[in-house]
Amino acid sequence: MENIFVNQTEYKIIKLLGHGKGGYSYLAEAVNQEGGNKRVVLKQIHHEPCSYYTFGNKIEAEQKDYKRLCDAGIKIPKMLDIDIQNERIIKEYIEGDIIFDLVKKDAMKEEYLLQVREMAEKSKASGLNIDYFPTNFVVRKNCESGCEEIFYIDYECNDYMDEWNFENWGIKYWSKTKEFLDYLNKDPNAQ
Repeated sequence: MENIFVNQTEYKIIKLLGHGKGGYSYLAEAVNQEGGNKRVVLKQIHHEPCSYYTFGNKIEAEQKDYKRLCDAGIKIPKMLDIDIQNERIIKEYIEGDIIFDLVKKDAMKEEYLLQVREMAEKSKASGLNIDYFPTNFVVRKNCESGCEEIFYIDYECNDYMDEWNFENWGIKYWSKTKEFLDYLNKDPNAQ
């Protein structure tokens, strides 16, 4: 894949990390950056149809949602740069295991559920829902304390509705439930 510019900085794409309803996320690193090549996530907004979700201006929504999540105290990767014209975002790369993969491998821990429930409380207190699907969460080991911290790696959030909160919707995908297994069987890329 060719290198991509975000504003005046050139990035080399290392690999595709994921494809969501709003865009493609790539692991990337800045070309000719002083101090070595620091890995980041480059998100390219797409305009592919989505049968179950309606979008307005996606790049403006990402920018607005980032601020709302920061204000709510949700652990998210820092937004490092945004290119409104080309609909690209550079954000901090949080290295770690994706919750979805941990569920598949039967490696979930109770502490992860405690942390996502804390996020859900903060979200609700701020009048928000985040997308609780487990592909949107990464577990990073804190080298100093040895603790494992969960980060919400998407910036999508919506106004709070009970129907879409963690306990009514998200929890269905945080263990090998029927819903989780149905999703695995339906999506060949999820294997």
